Amino acid sequence: MSTEAGIDQGRAAFREHRWTDAFENFLDADRRGGLPAADLERLATAEILTGNTTAGLETLTRAHEEFLEVGDVAGAARCAGWMGIQLSNLGEMARAGGWLARGQRLATELDELHAVQGLLLMPQGLGKLYGGDPAGALEVFTRAAEIARLAQDRDVAALALLGTGQANLMLGRPNEGLKILDEVMVAVTSGELSPIPSGIGYCAVIGNCHLAYDLARAMEWTIALDRWCQARPDMVAFSGQCQSHRAELFRLHGAWAEALKAAAAAQDRSTRGDPQALFGGWYEQGEVHRQAGNIAAAEVSYRKAAESGYEPQPGLALLTLARGDAVQAHSMIRRAAGVADTATRRHLLPALVEIELAAGDLAAARGGADELDAFAGECPMPMVTAVARQARGTVNLAEGEAAAASRLLRQAWRLWFELGVPHEAARCRVLIACACRELGDESSAAMDLEAAHAEFLELGAAPAAAWAASLMQHPASTQEGPLTAREREVLRLVASGKGNRAIAAELYLSEKTVARHLSNIFLKLGVTSRAAATSYAYEHGLAG
Repeated sequence: MSTEAGIDQGRAAFREHRWTDAFENFLDADRRGGLPAADLERLATAEILTGNTTAGLETLTRAHEEFLEVGDVAGAARCAGWMGIQLSNLGEMARAGGWLARGQRLATELDELHAVQGLLLMPQGLGKLYGGDPAGALEVFTRAAEIARLAQDRDVAALALLGTGQANLMLGRPNEGLKILDEVMVAVTSGELSPIPSGIGYCAVIGNCHLAYDLARAMEWTIALDRWCQARPDMVAFSGQCQSHRAELFRLHGAWAEALKAAAAAQDRSTRGDPQALFGGWYEQGEVHRQAGNIAAAEVSYRKAAESGYEPQPGLALLTLARGDAVQAHSMIRRAAGVADTATRRHLLPALVEIELAAGDLAAARGGADELDAFAGECPMPMVTAVARQARGTVNLAEGEAAAASRLLRQAWRLWFELGVPHEAARCRVLIACACRELGDESSAAMDLEAAHAEFLELGAAPAAAWAASLMQHPASTQEGPLTAREREVLRLVASGKGNRAIAAELYLSEKTVARHLSNIFLKLGVTSRAAATSYAYEHGLAG
């Protein structure tokens, strides 16, 4: 194939989003006779999208040099800007800064306004955004948007709009911010943008929807991102982030096995060309393990998530609380919430309320609930309202206002149920049961506890199941607690030191049936080992 034919085929594949074909044809043409600057830039894009990031950055450097060679200063500055952005995503801040400085220097040589000047403002805006100055970021993104408007560049316009939406969220203006993010997605889904800005837009918008508790938007855009990725099966970049968003949705909706699979896929893609998936893949795995009671595995996952540079909160603080260290959990969540921007702080508030109550600071818990109430007033979306009602109801319960707590918690339960978030719905039912018990309604309390306990067992949420089971053991109940008669027999034999085969022989059961009983015992008691189950048996008089 001639060099010209290879270039033509590469361009056609690039237009049709066949990134591997584009990469192979451009690379072959480059080896035969070299590529012009614009096609080197396309080759770099195809390499980055297929996970060949190192090669892509090398090719982008060549494109930059070729643009300079032919006197295209704007093209050279654009390549320098994208080099800086890509290196920033990889955490190579010194190299990123050098390339951005070069791009900015070249941009000053332009005789007239050009879109690249707006592109080169993006890192500055993001630096302010994540450096605690969202108001300053908003000013930068507004300047970039004006440059993009005058230069009629859709990519830069969308990126500036994306930054503007994020800044509004961080400034505590969720309705305005989310509307702007929807506008970004109109540009993305209509195919107006080039591939890398499209992927950035998808992933950033979905992440911010989760941050703002807009579950419906997050689900809608995640489905759209999934379709976008599936239409580009050889694309690695952004596909890992898609999997981490899917993992979060699966986890919230109680599909924990699917959540773990999606999280593992995100982790895999994070090592193959989508580094931004590192945090989400490991954090979501940690969340599933924490709620399932796998403390050690959760801690490992959170530590891996932290390698991304982002804090694994509030999960790590809640894990610390689950380990019985309320003092440390208290310090962790207060510090994290204290330094967070408005949007991130709101994301941390439910855990803050829970941990403040566990630490005995009722006033601080009440303050957190007040903030969530204010947020719900500004942005009355179902998930925000559910979070706020649950927090306020929990605080009311701690204050002895059982009637008010019951009313608010039932509202929260209904919202969680309608949203399809079973773990939080079941937690609300346990709290409702506590309120009923305080009001002397033991029958309703028992009904809600039984329903919550069954839901936790179905999810595999061992700690929560044990919490519900402990409350089912009212003073009037027997020592046996949540176990069936057969499960108590199995536990008694476990406590005597017998293995599954010996237990099966003594009770005339199959080993498979004994293993199933033992699994149910572990779930109901919130334990993960035979030793812990044995301790429970001795503590509750079931080992005789």
